[in-house]
Amino acid sequence: MNTSHTLVIGGNGKTGRRIVKQLKALGHPVRVGSRSSEIPFDWNAPEDWGQALRGCDRIYIAFSPDLAVPGATDSIRYLCQLAKRMGIQKLILLSGRGEPEAQACERIVKDSGVAWTILRCSWFNQNFSESFLYGPVVAGNVALPTGKIAEPFVDADDIADVAVAALTRDGHDGKLYELTGPELITFSEAISIISEATGHEIAFHEILHEEFMEGLAAEKVPADYIKLLDYLFSNVLDGRNACLTDGVKQALGREPRRFSDYALQTAQTGVWQSAETAATAS
Repeated sequence: MNTSHTLVIGGNGKTGRRIVKQLKALGHPVRVGSRSSEIPFDWNAPEDWGQALRGCDRIYIAFSPDLAVPGATDSIRYLCQLAKRMGIQKLILLSGRGEPEAQACERIVKDSGVAWTILRCSWFNQNFSESFLYGPVVAGNVALPTGKIAEPFVDADDIADVAVAALTRDGHDGKLYELTGPELITFSEAISIISEATGHEIAFHEILHEEFMEGLAAEKVPADYIKLLDYLFSNVLDGRNACLTDGVKQALGREPRRFSDYALQTAQTGVWQSAETAATAS
């Protein structure tokens, strides 16, 4: 058995923790790359990255907060250079669709001199249950400046499955997998599907972009995250990604998970129950 570790950067995140769980179940040594880990990995402390990479031969890279933010290319470039010097054998990059900055980072990984696989992903299903849309969904009132743009939401479990395959099996080196779900869904339709799955009414309101930004500021969302959401909702969510791909099937030989299946299974966990709903149910 390979005794070298796989470093999962962002190992406590939506995709990272799923990858860590799978690798451990398969018996692969794993090192969680996060600021709170015993051997920490902090994107803001590159002088310490060598400690996290030591003893590893593969790295899953999930950059925080997003490859679109200023400075991401510099961080990815330095990480790749360090990985090359330290004898890392494989890099898996989590990337984004329709983001020129993310694609610049992809080129850096491709030119690193290390074997690579790139996972270029659409919006995650789990943004509704594990990220910034969770609160509004539980509150029963989601307001976004999305218009009628449809998105091929992809499930984090599918992304993790592809990442684990690329980390543990042959045949994935030099592959760029563009990962989407199997259907195009507007944000309004997604909320309707979640509402049906939970059995509770969740309202969706289309608002102006300026209203969305003002609301984030009023809720004291961190400034850097506001800038990211400003970019994503004003630039990336313009219809450029309103198309399906077969990346999941290419990598795994199966179809990706449907949004309705995600919504139903997530609803059954009770994660979307409001305090009032939970009290009534008990």
